[in-house]
Amino acid sequence: QVQLVESGGGLVQPGGSLRLSCAASGNIFSIYTMGWYRQAPGKRRELVAAITSGGSTNYADSVKGRFTTSKNNAKNTVYLQMNSLKPEDTAVYYCNADISDPSGEYDYWGQGTQVTVSS
Repeated sequence: QVQLVESGGGLVQPGGSLRLSCAASGNIFSIYTMGWYRQAPGKRRELVAAITSGGSTNYADSVKGRFTTSKNNAKNTVYLQMNSLKPEDTAVYYCNADISDPSGEYDYWGQGTQVTVSS
């Protein structure tokens, strides 16, 4: 019953910016952690950024100082602001969330959105 819907991907030049959004909907009791993962062709899916219910954040070393994750609790939405984008940031970006509903706590994934950084 819970869905994560992503938006905001696209094509951008090196040095440019994009903002991804991920909105959770459904019968939600609480969202504990939301995160962003990415997967490039031929590579493993990796954690990019995460934010807890208390607002603490974690970032992959490769994006520290360039990416920022934030959230709007009232809208059950998490954002990933990506600045100073590099070609190596090109990947499909997936939203992930630990969410409790009436049945218990579950791990949910968004559908993925393509980010392409190219000149």
